[in-house]
Amino acid sequence: MPKKATPAKIEDLTFEQAFEELEATVAKLEDGDLSLEESLALFERGQRLSAQCSRLLEQAELKVTHLVTNDA
Repeated sequence: MPKKATPAKIEDLTFEQAFEELEATVAKLEDGDLSLEESLALFERGQRLSAQCSRLLEQAELKVTHLVTNDA
């Protein structure tokens, strides 16, 4: 099954897409086969991916809290 293309902008990624890319980024960094510049660029993108995952999880938590509060 071909892999789906992901949007270029991190802000456009779903949680699943961002998390999958973050996992791949961590694996690449752990391999240690990159130059310092490549490692820094990848680390920076990883930080942004992590922030996107956190944002999306926070939004989901707020939605669930709102739903539970309104159903009580």
